[in-house]
Order: sequence, then structure tokens, then C-alpha cells
Amino acid sequence: MDTFDRSFSNAKKLNTPSILSLKFPFTLKDDQLVAVESWVDNGYRGTILYSTGTGKTEIAFECAKRMIMTYPYFASMNSSIITNSTGRSELTSKIDDIPSLVDQGANKPFVSEKEDQKSFSFSFFNILILVPRISLIDQTINRLISYGIPKESIGSYFGERKEKKEIIVSTYNSVVRNPILIRRSNMVILDEVHLIKDSSKSFVKLFDYVIEDPNKGLLGLTATLDERDQKNSTIMAVVPPIIRYPIKMAVKDKRLAKPVIIPVKVSLTGEEREEYQNYTTKIKNISNRFKRYDASSMTNLLKKGGFASGMAKAWFSNVRKRKLLLSYADNKLSAAVDIIEKKFPDEKIMVFSETIESIQELKRILLEKGIKSMIIDAKVRSSERQRILDKWGTTFNVLLSVHTLEIGYDVPQVRIEIILATTSNINQIVQRIGRVLRKYEDKSIALIYVVYIPDTKDDNVIDSVAKAVSPTEERPSVREIKNSQDRNFQEIVTKGRIIDETPEPIKKHDNSYNKRNRNEVDILNKKAIRLLKSRSNDDNQVKRINKAFQIVEHTLKEKSIIKGLDVDYLNKETNGHVSKGKKLEKNSRIYKVKSTVDDSKTYIIDLEKKSCTCADYQFRRLKCKHILAIEFTIVDN
Repeated sequence: MDTFDRSFSNAKKLNTPSILSLKFPFTLKDDQLVAVESWVDNGYRGTILYSTGTGKTEIAFECAKRMIMTYPYFASMNSSIITNSTGRSELTSKIDDIPSLVDQGANKPFVSEKEDQKSFSFSFFNILILVPRISLIDQTINRLISYGIPKESIGSYFGERKEKKEIIVSTYNSVVRNPILIRRSNMVILDEVHLIKDSSKSFVKLFDYVIEDPNKGLLGLTATLDERDQKNSTIMAVVPPIIRYPIKMAVKDKRLAKPVIIPVKVSLTGEEREEYQNYTTKIKNISNRFKRYDASSMTNLLKKGGFASGMAKAWFSNVRKRKLLLSYADNKLSAAVDIIEKKFPDEKIMVFSETIESIQELKRILLEKGIKSMIIDAKVRSSERQRILDKWGTTFNVLLSVHTLEIGYDVPQVRIEIILATTSNINQIVQRIGRVLRKYEDKSIALIYVVYIPDTKDDNVIDSVAKAVSPTEERPSVREIKNSQDRNFQEIVTKGRIIDETPEPIKKHDNSYNKRNRNEVDILNKKAIRLLKSRSNDDNQVKRINKAFQIVEHTLKEKSIIKGLDVDYLNKETNGHVSKGKKLEKNSRIYKVKSTVDDSKTYIIDLEKKSCTCADYQFRRLKCKHILAIEFTIVDN
């Protein structure tokens, strides 16, 4: 038993903080361990920017456990843990007030004088976990319990439930009204930290409280954060990103399924187009008159009252009407119905839209065709949401949502998502895509249909999707940090740090940018998406791309792409046609693709040479649909 284990065993006898009971039923991945170490090395502060589905919650719990091992009071207790048998009286107390800070010099709880007199049981190391929605509180608590944290040590704080325990899980809204929860905490975990924008005046006040104690551990968690947005300046100042693990890298590491983005271009009807132009003209006229072109400046105009305020109201009204029109355009809803009805009638599908009106209309159309669907929106209670999710895939297959399911819900079995565009909000897009990328059994790809209308506000959504999935890395990421570590790094980070024990020194992270990242293979195949966006459906290249997507769709129903064919099989299948007169390289990537029309037909593809046995390649030397289909689905290491 090493020093950490002995200390932990003895600490348990003294009933020390419950986070020390944390034990995962699995081994944390290398990238998760690197994230923990990066946070520790940064002085127990910062944001971990990890894509959805890569275990941010587990990273947060491990960070809390790592912090406690170097916390001054625990260190003091640890140094005399063997000789001290006085029990827990120093560690937990029952007082008639709420502790807010810990006096580091005396290692005694600092008692607030402003709170009502209440009985409060606390540990010397209190943890506050903040989530954006009430529905995520129980989910977080259940996960803590599943990892060995005693149920009696965890409390929830919202509405009428105000359980004051060592570990409290609450919402941002609840803590805004009860900042003492932050002051009494020695570590604060800010889940979905990107929501605390400077434009949210009430939320951003939370940072005023978290920075009062320089020794407080602060951990931000998010899948996406626009670091150049001025609205995130406080986040960047208080808990800046210290490590990044975007979707592209997680896909390459086989931690997430590969997203296959399928753009579906539709048009407005003549009547809809006229209506859209009418709204757009009114919006432009008002903007030009007052020289205000965004919602923020229009909000300021709204506050002035009088004629200006009335025009600002008209501006917002027309923006909403235009958004509503785009969200339930006839051809957009028809395209979604076709995907559901004709392509995947027996598959679980998630659909996101921008307005509840469009979701309700889609549900009505599906019902007319005998397809049952369910809606989850902000009005559906947490318990009812869970019941709906439990029935998903049994009593119905299509789940409809506006924004409610973007954050925090785990649905790893789902492989198909339809996004009815009208947003280019990068945060929303990342969250939505992340819902279907979690790995599950043999799931290696996820199909994400983006239904959009060109020459409208939808026009930039495909570019936003590409940016969300495959951003240009300009800052150090987890792979660069991992590569910069000493070869013994893995041995070091798993030991845990104990005061009075001198660990082997850890090399500092090399924050120099690795320019080779710019040349990595693009997992999104942006060139194909650009062609789809810029050319008509009659274009020959566009036709090949769409046929390649059909092969990918067929792969979900039946295994039509087979990897790893040897030379003997290749010669047998092609009568030596491909390899005849050639020396096949050992690292060649050979695949077999079944025809989607005739199951008896198969085609052999050498991805190394970009060759195929189909007529399209043999006679025209074109990149055929079979090669494209493999590029869409395969991730190169």
C-alpha cells in the first residue's frame, strides 16, 4: 500500500471529507488524467474545455479529490494522523450559523455573522457544484453516489429543497439568490461555465463571490467557449481555459463517434419567400434609421421610451416572425419527415428546432403519417422527462426538442440527429452535435442532418457546424500537452500529492503551438460540404457526394463497409485486377463496400491509392461514391 492509500485509509477512520470515498468503476483515460494534472498545476483554477461525451464530470470529481490531498487543513491532519486519536471534533462542527470561509492560518471555520441562525453540519472541505438546470441536479447526485460518495454527504439546494451538506449541488439561479453557498465552499465547480456571460448581469455576479477567497478551488467545465467574445471576458479572467480537447481530437482518439454531417438544402415556397423578404426589409429599415444592427444595441434603444422604443419593439417583433417562418417552413419540415419516414422508420432519432411552434407542427405532421413522437421542452418536469426518455425507442422513436436536451443528457445509443437550422450559435451547435457522439457498443459514426434554407439567416449554419466539429487549433490542446510530458508522466499523475512527501518533479507543459496540427486530416470532409453548399443538386460531383451519403446511411442498417481485407482476399475478389503487377504495401488500407442496390455486388477500395474497382473509377478515374463513403466514415489515426 503506497503513501496515498495509507493516508486515505487512516483518514477514513477520522471521517474526513466524503470526496475521498470517490472510486470509479473504471480507469480514467489518459486525456482525463492530463486534464486533472493541468488544473492542479494551474493552482486549482481554470476551465477544462472538453467536448461532450469525454467525461468532464468524472474529471471534476477527480479534481476535487486531488485538491483535498494538498489542502492545508488535511495536510496538517495527515501529518499527525497516526498519533491523533481525538476523533472528528476538529473536522466537523455543529454551529448556529453557516461557515463561509476557512481561516487558513488557524485552520478553523470562519463563521458568517449575517446569516440566520440555523443548525448546519459541515466539513472543513465543502464542495459546491453548480449546474444550469434543476433537471441536472439529481443526475449529478446519482452519479456521485454511484462512484462511492455517501448519500448522506450530498445535498441539493433549490426551491424548497435546501439540504446543507458537505457536497451541495445547486443551480446558478439558486446561488445568485444565496451567495453564502459560494462563500462557505472551498471548491466551486461551474458546469457549462460558458453560460456565465458578462451580458447575464445576475450570473456574472457569481464571480464577485468566487474571487473573494484566493485559496478557493475554481473549476469551469464546458464543451465550447468563444474566447474572442467580449461577453466571455470575465470567464477568461477568472477561470480561463487551461486545456482543450475538441470534438475533432476526441474522434481521432476514438473517444467519440465520428460525426457525418449531411447538409439538406431546401427552399422557401413563393409565399414564404415573399413573407421572408417583407420581414427582412422592415428589420433593415429600422436598423438603418437608428444605426443599430444587433439585439444588444436595440435593447438599449428599447429602454429610451417613446417613438424609439416602439420602433425597437417592431424590430424585435419582425426578427421573431422571420425566425418563426424559417423554423417551420413547409419544405424544411417535409425534409425532416422524409428522413424519419423513408430512411430510418425504426431508428431512434433526435430532432432539434429553434421554436416550439415548429416542433409542435412537426409532431402533428408525423402523427398524420402514423409516426408517434414526443416533445421535451422547458415546461416538461424532470420526472416526466425521464419517463419520456425511458420510453424512447419502445413506444416511440422520434424525440423532439427546442433547447432543453442540448445540455447534460446522455443518450449514447442514438445515432441520428436532425437539426432544423436557423441558428449559427456555436455553443448551441456544439451541444446539439455532442448529444449523439457518445460511444456505445459498435457505434462508430453518427449521422447529423442539417436542414437549411440558402440565401437566408440559415446560410452560415453549415460553416458554423464545420467550425464546431473541426476547429482550427490555435492553442495548446490535450495531445500537445501529453506529448510534452516526461515519459514517466503516467506514473507520476496516478500517485497523488501528499504534503511531507516529495513527489518526482513534473515537467511544465510546453505551451508552444504545434503547427503540424494544421495539416491533420479533416475529419469533417469540408471540401465535400462546400461543394454541396455552393452547387446545385444536378451537379455531377454533388450527385456523387449524395450517393456516398446513401452508402453511409445504409451502413447503419447493414454492415456495408468492411475494413481490413488482406492481399489474398483482394486478389480473389478482383481476379488480381487491382494488385496485378503491383506490390501491395503492408500498410495499405483496403475496404470492401457493398452495393446499396444489389447486395450481390461489392467493390474493393484501396484508400491508400484512392482506387476502386467500380466503373466510375476504372473508366473515368474519378473519386467515386465508394471512396467518398469511406472517407466520410473512417477516422485515420
